Amino acid sequence: MQAAPSIPGPAIEAVIADRLRPFGTTIFAEMTKLAVKHNAVNLAQGFPDFDGPDFIKEAAHAAMRAGQNQYARTTGLPVLSSAIAEQWRARTGLSADPDAEVTVTSGCTEALAATFLGIINPGDEVILFEPFYDSYRACIAMAGATPKFVALRPPPTGTGEFTFDQEELARAVGPRTRAILVNTPHNPTGKVYTRAELQVVADLCLRHNLIAITDEVYEHLVYEPALPHVSLATLAGMAERTITLSSLGKTFSLTGWKIGWAIARPGLTAGVRAAHQFLTFATATPLQAGAAEALKHGSAAIAELAAMFRGNRDYLCSALRELGFAVHIPAGTYFIMADHSAISRRLGMRDDREFCVHLTEKVGVAAIPPSVFYDRAELGRSLARFAFCKKRATLEAAVQRLRKLSA
Repeated sequence: MQAAPSIPGPAIEAVIADRLRPFGTTIFAEMTKLAVKHNAVNLAQGFPDFDGPDFIKEAAHAAMRAGQNQYARTTGLPVLSSAIAEQWRARTGLSADPDAEVTVTSGCTEALAATFLGIINPGDEVILFEPFYDSYRACIAMAGATPKFVALRPPPTGTGEFTFDQEELARAVGPRTRAILVNTPHNPTGKVYTRAELQVVADLCLRHNLIAITDEVYEHLVYEPALPHVSLATLAGMAERTITLSSLGKTFSLTGWKIGWAIARPGLTAGVRAAHQFLTFATATPLQAGAAEALKHGSAAIAELAAMFRGNRDYLCSALRELGFAVHIPAGTYFIMADHSAISRRLGMRDDREFCVHLTEKVGVAAIPPSVFYDRAELGRSLARFAFCKKRATLEAAVQRLRKLSA
């Protein structure tokens, strides 16, 4: 039988649901593409340019060879769920039932999506601190909810810690508020929330019966002994109303593995799992076996990585300061927020996007324009975000190129 002739019709333009249309392509993909095009040193996207520990990869290989290549239990491979629960107990003193309170996800990004889709209803409001990781706002949109924003601001003068106004946070709570999301250590500012700041959040959650969602993927990458990472769930009354999210990738330089998890009491875990089962169902089985090995035997590797990143932080902060940036020294993560105002005025640049494109195309170093992480974009236009999760030689090459700014 002869095939029916095709009838030409109008080309179909990009079909994007209205709820996702405002977000476009992520800034990370955009700036990495630009970096590749111009052969720039990529200090934009936060992925290491070196590999994670061999013993973790060998555990994943062994699992593959042993035939662990079919679907894992949807809530997580038991050995990994148990390792997550044990690490949680050791770090926080809180118990977590690995079967009822730990859910393994395909990275923290999926944990975020499962949390929002599983516990947030259309019309609910979720409070975000801006600047924010861009996935948060998109996940809220997919859940049909509305974000409310509270600013993290640098001090009016100087280069100190980003802080929030407690009254602004209190005003953001309304009758439709369902949850507050806290990211600590914070991307992109490098802020580590103090216990006192977390208590302010906890008090509001308890007073207004709110759920707390915490993104703690940089929990082990903190550099100031006087400012340790504190999990919001450890504050009085918060274990029952907090969903704690984290992942393997940042801690062990295995960002491509996409192994994340959510820890919450059974009532909240039910919502996370209700969505997770229909998003990815399960996460890669042999990689979960490798992740379990990492959590059980990775303390020395974590300490080594944190020490390396602290040295990288100090090196890049010093270099940026010498080049004319006003540098906000991060207490955690592997990002530096630096004010480029003095340099951009001299070069005639109007905002962070123009400055970062110039850096990539003309200087050969890629950075992120952080105004995309704000609802009020003007709050981020004087800033640029640099990633220091790189080999020292990579950072030295970037600094050498950045010296063109002062030529």
